[in-house]
Amino acid sequence: MNSTFQIQRNQDLFNQAWKEFDYQTKLAVESKQHPVRVITAADITVDLSLQHHSSGMASAVKALLEACHLDDMRKALFKGYPINWTEARPALHTALRQSPSAPLDIEKLIKDSLESMRNFVDKCNSNNLYRNIVHLGIGGSDWGPRMVWESLKGRETRRTLRFAANVDAEAITTALDGLDPQDTLLVLASKSFTTVETMTNARYALNWMREGGVQDPLRQTVALTANVDAAKSFGISDDHIFEFWDWVGGRYSVWSSIGLSLALTLGWNTFVQLLEGARAMDNHFMNEPFEMNAPVQMAISAVANTSVLGYTSQVICPYDARLAGFVMWLQQLEMESLGKSVDFSSKPVKLKISPAVWGMPGTDSQHTFFQWLHQDQQGAPVDFIIRKYTYSQFPEHHRLLLANCLAQRAALWKGKTLEEVSKRLAAEGKSQEEIAKLAPHLVHPGKRPSTLIVLPSLNPFALGALLALYEQKVFVQSVLWGINPFDQWGVEFGKRLAKQMLEPDALEKMEVDDSTLHWIKELNISKQTHC
Repeated sequence: MNSTFQIQRNQDLFNQAWKEFDYQTKLAVESKQHPVRVITAADITVDLSLQHHSSGMASAVKALLEACHLDDMRKALFKGYPINWTEARPALHTALRQSPSAPLDIEKLIKDSLESMRNFVDKCNSNNLYRNIVHLGIGGSDWGPRMVWESLKGRETRRTLRFAANVDAEAITTALDGLDPQDTLLVLASKSFTTVETMTNARYALNWMREGGVQDPLRQTVALTANVDAAKSFGISDDHIFEFWDWVGGRYSVWSSIGLSLALTLGWNTFVQLLEGARAMDNHFMNEPFEMNAPVQMAISAVANTSVLGYTSQVICPYDARLAGFVMWLQQLEMESLGKSVDFSSKPVKLKISPAVWGMPGTDSQHTFFQWLHQDQQGAPVDFIIRKYTYSQFPEHHRLLLANCLAQRAALWKGKTLEEVSKRLAAEGKSQEEIAKLAPHLVHPGKRPSTLIVLPSLNPFALGALLALYEQKVFVQSVLWGINPFDQWGVEFGKRLAKQMLEPDALEKMEVDDSTLHWIKELNISKQTHC
């Protein structure tokens, strides 16, 4: 694995390319020509027709990508260069799905890991072990598996899977409620194996098993971790430890042993198909020219919308109720990766970057925040996600679902002018006085950008491709903005403060505001309490 890496960028060349990109993007907003612009990638169709675009903008984009050395950065990602430069390590999550160019030593590690995972799954299946899996993790160790489970659990499942992430006792007690301890496997998913929430819940769950008559609960416990020694010290045997590595970021870890719970419940073949879909998207990202490269073009639109047009948020609306968890998974991916303000030269980023990501499935979202999308002073770009095919027993439901999605997307772009509204009201017999009062309230600004992502169906391959699409999009955005998408120093700061607050002398030692000190004392946080 290459141990040296340095970002090379001619700042003058970049500034010149950015200036032209900025100019052409603003010019594209005024364009009346918006031909269909569709890209197919790993069986997914991405329609960017309703994002601001023009031939002039395309030329500017080409120069900007060259100035950012995106091709070199893309190769560095896949080859295992330490592109996580603040922590001096690579980000080789692509290697987990056996995508191209990974170092040979890494390929062997991953092959061995997959083999041990499969052997464990086969052993559990052949011996009919465990009806219930309880997955304990938080952040990236939870969102990925939880989201995949919720998306695919309608398929044939072998076991029940429950999750507990939050340190709130309600999370773990709810997860264990009604389960038979004798027939339950605990899955402890923690990269460091010191995560407070996970280890606190683990100790509770192990005690629950003892009280339920399990003599050796650790024999019904597996560890998914990068800290093998800590797992061994905890008492977990070697054959129940499934390693991943420090070059796998938590929010990118569903492809690693963190996916073991999915393999146990959805089946090994489903997990493999998830990896295959992601690998197909990786191949598209690596090999397709930038102008027909779905992650690249989605990233360009995102950068234009945020850094040039000034949108402060990005909305995600999957028109499939099973993808509710996808929104939360994507929030972590985008906001933990891109929520930075310092660039590769350790200087403040001058551009406006990193929109807030939020949303919920349609059509619920239409009855929640679409009023804001349509008529707020600014609104936000939207990614609409649909599946082309449905189950034959629900054709009318699916037809209505698709119609709603396309209608909302069209309305956001088309808008309604004051003149159009006034004519309609006049045709309805309204007086001029009534029209003057009502018409302004019915105006829709329009030209609000969106992307339509079409899956053939919600299957493991398509889901894997969808996740990888957004992973690579985020990577391209980070390159364009010159930031590191693979660290999360802000998260670590808060964790350290929480640890300090639990110490007996917190009130004397902590250097925080008076309000925080007041509540540490008022809530008795620095002492062990029982409510």
